[in-house]
Amino acid sequence: MNPLQAVPLAVAIPVAILVVLGSTLTLIGALGFARLSSFYDRLHAPTLATSWGTGGIIIASALMFSAIEGRAVIHEFVIGLCIIVTTPVTLMMLARASLHRDRAEGSADLPEAMRIRPDPPALD
Repeated sequence: MNPLQAVPLAVAIPVAILVVLGSTLTLIGALGFARLSSFYDRLHAPTLATSWGTGGIIIASALMFSAIEGRAVIHEFVIGLCIIVTTPVTLMMLARASLHRDRAEGSADLPEAMRIRPDPPALD
């Protein structure tokens, strides 16, 4: 008998919902990455999609394999934790490096709020 046929319906339904939710969030992030215009706008969509999409798929996978193996499968949460922790750190490093480069070059792609303004004249 196939082990997937032994999974109870009470586990299969939440697993299916979590997989669809996680993959939908990842798809939204990919679409946002493709549609947004500037580098700074593009940073947010895949980061949020990776964090939340990965979370849904990791929980679904842990539920499924816990039901199949008859014991708690938690090593997947370690993998998910590594992804969820490293994704925002990578975003921050990319954003800071790009901001540093764009400020030095005076790039037109840089939003107005992030541009370095000359010091105001001193008040006498």
